[in-house]
Amino acid sequence: MATTALFFVFAGLAIACAISMVYHKNPLYSAISLIGVFVSLSVLYVTLAAPFIAAVQILIYAGAIMVLVVFVIMLLNMEEDKPLNRLRYLYAIGGGLGLILLVQTFFVFYAVMRAPKQAVNTEETIGKTMSIGTAMYTEYLLPVEIVGILLLMAIIGGVILVRKLSQPQMESMVERELERRHEGEDKDDYRIAL
Repeated sequence: MATTALFFVFAGLAIACAISMVYHKNPLYSAISLIGVFVSLSVLYVTLAAPFIAAVQILIYAGAIMVLVVFVIMLLNMEEDKPLNRLRYLYAIGGGLGLILLVQTFFVFYAVMRAPKQAVNTEETIGKTMSIGTAMYTEYLLPVEIVGILLLMAIIGGVILVRKLSQPQMESMVERELERRHEGEDKDDYRIAL
């Protein structure tokens, strides 16, 4: 009974945060709402007896990934956008797709309610750290290694993209930026020195 109540509370919170994420025009508020979605989903994982997945959800998504997203938002320095009147037809398309999603949600709810109930085996450890580690490094070893190589390739690509400028070019770019900001007298300041 308490598990069902927790499910409905945090499922509603996840839906509310997702709607808030889409609704806000400020990307920083959207990122904070997405953190609310991740936290709500991790509580749902705990109620489904998967504490390892819940911890990973908090540490990886709500922690590391969202910090990166917030840093990118801050670095982009987005200014206030003017409303685009020429894209008004997208509201109708979005409303239609939202209606289709709502119908699918009710269909899944109906199908789950009509499905026969099966007894839960409490001896199984699905969602626990041991079972996930055993499955990852026995049955799914090849996909785990492929994902590791893909992540390594992404890291190398990011380093190559960042190191595009040589040191003299970087110094001249910093000097031009300081002159543009009228901060040429602060050029030798240790906080902005290369």
